[in-house]
Amino acid sequence: MLEIKDLSVQYEDSDFEALSSIDLHFQKGEFVCILGKSGAGKSTLIRCINGLQDPTSGTVYWKDQPLSSLSEEDLRKIRREMGMIFQHFNLIPRLTVLQNVLTGLFGYRSTYKNIIGLFNKEEINHAKKVIADVGLTDQMYRKVEKLSGGQKQRVGIARALLQHPKAFLGDEPVSSLDPGTASHIFRLIQKMHNRHQLLTIINVHDVNLAKRFATRIIALKNGKVIFDDHPDSFQDEEFHLTYYETAKQP
Repeated sequence: MLEIKDLSVQYEDSDFEALSSIDLHFQKGEFVCILGKSGAGKSTLIRCINGLQDPTSGTVYWKDQPLSSLSEEDLRKIRREMGMIFQHFNLIPRLTVLQNVLTGLFGYRSTYKNIIGLFNKEEINHAKKVIADVGLTDQMYRKVEKLSGGQKQRVGIARALLQHPKAFLGDEPVSSLDPGTASHIFRLIQKMHNRHQLLTIINVHDVNLAKRFATRIIALKNGKVIFDDHPDSFQDEEFHLTYYETAKQP
């Protein structure tokens, strides 16, 4: 479904590679958590997957299509199959929950309709359904700026669901939330993941969340994959290799 071959990224203002020779393959139904310190390459990897970052070398394939060879229009069609959940929500504060969720349809509509905010009855009813799915029906007409952090992230999940995604991508979607709210959001993502049989790939700092919810953990360090296996295999030694300079000494 998603394949990454020999992917490397080096930014113009940097002397080192943000990603170095990454080879990964993902299948529908996997719930993948990517671990690593800040600067390990997690965000760069997610941005390469959804086509927001061009690799220096290597290729990302979505359903056997190399993203680097696609036109902007074709890449736009690919992106709408990837529901993105952001760390800082990326919502429009002065719009309501319903209005924010409806922006998830922008990739399917003309620029003119998006600018004037014209939605048909079917689109509005679908938006209301996904809002109900994330438990925000009673907040539907409330401005997003009035919501809590956990509620805002649920709006982000609903917006992503409205895209009819084949994949959920998350770039530290719970890092700004308290532990209880973060766990609740992960349970909701897992529920939507299972219901819609998605491929889910989420960057996360919390190892406990990753081990609790993921079916697969990938750890990055200095732009390289140093672990890729079942969560049960991510133990103390793997933790120290990921977050410290050397492995834990026996």
